[in-house]
Amino acid sequence: MPETVAATAPTVTPDQAATLAARLVGDRAGDWDRAGRLPVDVVRALNTAGLLAPQIPTGYGGAGWSSLDSGEFTAQVGSLCSSLRSVMTSQAMAAWTIERLADRAQARSLLPRLAATDTAAVAFSEPQAGSDLSAMTTTVTMTGDTLRLDGHKVWVTAADHADLLLVFARLGDQGAVVVVPRATPGVRVHRRADPLGCRAAGHADVWFDAVRLPTSSLLGAGGQSLSLLVTTALSYGRMSVAWGCVGILRACLTAAVAHAGSRHQFGRPLAQHQLVARHLADLWAAEQVATRVCEHASRCWDTGSPEVVTATVLAKYVSAGHATRAAADAVQILASAGAVDGHPVARAYRDAKLMEIIEGSTEMCQLMLADHAVNRR
Repeated sequence: MPETVAATAPTVTPDQAATLAARLVGDRAGDWDRAGRLPVDVVRALNTAGLLAPQIPTGYGGAGWSSLDSGEFTAQVGSLCSSLRSVMTSQAMAAWTIERLADRAQARSLLPRLAATDTAAVAFSEPQAGSDLSAMTTTVTMTGDTLRLDGHKVWVTAADHADLLLVFARLGDQGAVVVVPRATPGVRVHRRADPLGCRAAGHADVWFDAVRLPTSSLLGAGGQSLSLLVTTALSYGRMSVAWGCVGILRACLTAAVAHAGSRHQFGRPLAQHQLVARHLADLWAAEQVATRVCEHASRCWDTGSPEVVTATVLAKYVSAGHATRAAADAVQILASAGAVDGHPVARAYRDAKLMEIIEGSTEMCQLMLADHAVNRR
């Protein structure tokens, strides 16, 4: 059990959180998407309420929500704005990584900050290192009580406005995670302009040029397996992305049903034309399937089931695939009405495709699931 620290746990309930998110986002997500930035006050309001990473234990000032409650809230935010949901995913991954790897003093220092004040980004990918961890070149070296960080990370979600960066790097022949305040000398952040999807999530490339930090910035003792370190963070990220895809599906279903029910062609509503009805049926089925597979994975998290790893990969794979196909169906139903930059289904069409790439590509998920299928026989 986490040691209690001097912090006040937020008292926001899931229902209150849903109301707050709806009020904060309103109908502004399209504007944020076009501008490529989230309002600082919106991110701060969610964080102050303990909702950027609501799974942080109450002993560290967090909301202490279950995976199921956190997931449903993630889906709700994802239905409103995938960029804001991406920032939540980044925050939750950072918090989960700290929970798993930090020593007691680090956890007591960092988790209350992530529960209420600071935002965090997690830096994995490099120009030549994505799924292939062996190609990672960012390094940590230690001399006495000081460490030096050198490297280049790309496509770091939320890095453009993060207070802290959790950087995955090589420490000799093993791996390490370093917590780096963004304002540290030698850190350079360059925002990625006009990404395909989640345009307001603050994607950035980050350079670390002889960055000097105290050795206490190294989570735990360092020297762990690099693949194990990355898997630790990615597991939570996959769960969050999967629930975010449920949100995308719900947004597409809502928009498509409203349009097909109100627009008339050839003397009757679009929804009564069989080929359009087929799209609506597929959209509804996709949302139901994704919701159920995410609920199962979250229950595995909450009960400590040995199935949690496979269930999480399955949830991410199924939900991302369904979201991508369903977003295309929604655009097809709305036609020119939905082919407008900033429209919910146009955003969903772009955002959903990214979900098949981040936190383990569709192909990586397929390999893991195939391996599971073979080895369970």
